[in-house]
Amino acid sequence: MSAAPRSLIVVMDPIEQIKPAKDSTLAMLLAAQTRGWNIRYAELSHLYLRDGVAYAKAANIKVFDDPKRWFERTARQTVRFEAGDVVLMRKDPPFDTEYVYATYILERAQIQGALVVNRPDGLRDMNEKVYTAWFPQCCAPTLITRDMDDMAEFLRIQGKAVCKPLEGMGGKSIFVLEQGDKNRNVVFETLTHHGQRYAIVQRYLPEIITHGDCRVILVDGEPVPFALQRMPHAADHRGNLAAGATAQSRPLNERDRWLCAQIGPSLRDLGMLFVGLDVIGDYVTEINVTSPTGIRELNKKHGLDIGGLLMDAIARRL
Repeated sequence: MSAAPRSLIVVMDPIEQIKPAKDSTLAMLLAAQTRGWNIRYAELSHLYLRDGVAYAKAANIKVFDDPKRWFERTARQTVRFEAGDVVLMRKDPPFDTEYVYATYILERAQIQGALVVNRPDGLRDMNEKVYTAWFPQCCAPTLITRDMDDMAEFLRIQGKAVCKPLEGMGGKSIFVLEQGDKNRNVVFETLTHHGQRYAIVQRYLPEIITHGDCRVILVDGEPVPFALQRMPHAADHRGNLAAGATAQSRPLNERDRWLCAQIGPSLRDLGMLFVGLDVIGDYVTEINVTSPTGIRELNKKHGLDIGGLLMDAIARRL
């Protein structure tokens, strides 16, 4: 029989503001509740340290697969993180200093014996765009720099490139430039704040038009057998659902499985139990560790229970 946590404490954005039909965290909580696990709910502002001890002001919560009534909760009570607790860190970016401070609190919770998913040090260290540099064999040509002249030279060599900030999400501030584009300098100036901040430039991958920006989900290092295909709107270049892309799906292919074999074991060994790889054509463009999504769409299309796979992986770790 699988182990059950003393309590599962989810840290997330306000639950009353989610879109229940699409929310991956809700799918995870439904899977935990099905297993009889006790669920508590907190937001980032409810975490705190006192004399080096990590606490949360958390409410007991029940969840429902109902678009009109998806949760009910009790009043918050002070909870000390202890051995046997599971903390599900599902706060969405931005990855700012407040997020970093929260990972320090969660690291103290981990020292107190709680299992934090994903690991706090991994959340801090694995910037979703920069961490691709640890797997260059899986990536298209990529430049991370503050130097606008180097960006221009990279664009000249590649002919067409995607430019984006390191801290963005949901398609925010993603630009596609071709050599000779008169907006080139202003884009580089905007992304780097005139050379004061790092940004990323990647070779443009035309497969995004025909095959989409595909989300491959890894649970404890192992891939879910289907990828979520996010097809850009005809009037846009971004494969983000938040930017108007449509959700399709496809089975993983041989190249997907090779990419997962290159990346998955390292993430598993580092305690990153739930990760989303963004794949365009043959290449990984991002490694998402903060709060990857895509569960609800794939569950619905293929009769999967990805949240359940995660809960089983958590139980094995306890």
